[in-house]
Amino acid sequence: MSEEKKHIVIRGCGAISPLGFDAESMAGAYFAGKPAFTSILHQGQQTPVAALPAMAEEQLQQLLLSNPVYKQLDRSVMMAVFAARQAAQQAGWLHPITATDDDLAVNMGSSRGATGLFEQHFEAFQQENLSSAASPTTTLGNLSSWVAHAVNAGGGQISHSITCSTALMAIANGVAWLKAGMAKRFLAGGTEAPLTDFTIAQMKAVGIYSKFCDHPYPCQPYAQEKQNTFTLGEGAAVFALEQVQNPEKGTPIIEAVGLGFEKLVSKTGITAEGINFQKSMRQALEQLPEKDREVDLIITHTPGTRAGDKAELAAIQAVFGEKAPAITTNKWLIGHTLGASGALSLQYALHILQHQQYTFIPYPNLLDQSKPQSIKRVMVNAAGFGGNAASVILHVIG
Repeated sequence: MSEEKKHIVIRGCGAISPLGFDAESMAGAYFAGKPAFTSILHQGQQTPVAALPAMAEEQLQQLLLSNPVYKQLDRSVMMAVFAARQAAQQAGWLHPITATDDDLAVNMGSSRGATGLFEQHFEAFQQENLSSAASPTTTLGNLSSWVAHAVNAGGGQISHSITCSTALMAIANGVAWLKAGMAKRFLAGGTEAPLTDFTIAQMKAVGIYSKFCDHPYPCQPYAQEKQNTFTLGEGAAVFALEQVQNPEKGTPIIEAVGLGFEKLVSKTGITAEGINFQKSMRQALEQLPEKDREVDLIITHTPGTRAGDKAELAAIQAVFGEKAPAITTNKWLIGHTLGASGALSLQYALHILQHQQYTFIPYPNLLDQSKPQSIKRVMVNAAGFGGNAASVILHVIG
């Protein structure tokens, strides 16, 4: 008898976003289908953003007050710690002990890292009042090391950025480490706190930021009207991963991970054909059983930019042809959370798989599709500056 296949299962998921601070609050927001955008004054101009709601902010502040050291850390680190503790708790890995768990590894990523804290320290530098905490608290390594402290993880610790594919690359690393036997348990995810003056200004400088500050839907992926509606949001999501033989029925698993890359042709690094997406999706599909490679739904990257949205849709058509699955996104609700976006899309995928529900986009859009009768397999896409892309396929054990 052949050995049963081992699966990478999702033991727990923690998240904090403009929609809420746990699975229950975020599920309610998805069911309601109400966008989470507000308008702020940025450089004298009203600008749409998606920030944490009051209840989520209160939860984050409670965590901040639980440890006096936390007050010196960046918001991106604190959201990562919040989501990681939630995921570890759900997985049954969070124990009130001082000894570290050397079998638990961590990979937290962010596109921009400690943006808010860096800007504060740079301002202090210009005033010749730079703190000794500037360097240790703005390094990208804060993400994994402080998460590891918070959950008593003593295994490998990775902090990285591969721009907006960051979170899915963390998942890829988790899968690889578990399969290689380099860890027995793995926390992987992404976090981003980009609602700062300089970060917003950078996105505006690229020429992609939404001007719909008074519109109920400032971020409009797949919009019929061809214009840029990129809108920044903040948040974090973390997943507790483990390799298991014969997982129980109803257990969500990471069935495949595909990566793609294309040579730079512009400052954002994507061709009209979405070659990077084509490569990542094909690589993921090839890892599925040869006679069962059907995908029921794709959660696209589509940040609401003319070039990016069009390229991804072209790539999906090239890969799937007439059998293209239904597609959706959560960015019209929470904006683009950069390095956390893939993780928050994965959290949305878990919601969809559990509730067999996703919210149809209400503004005029290019989608002409019906909801699948059942959703058993979901693909999540992400892509980032530099020409990279990643695709992760989630499935529930039947």
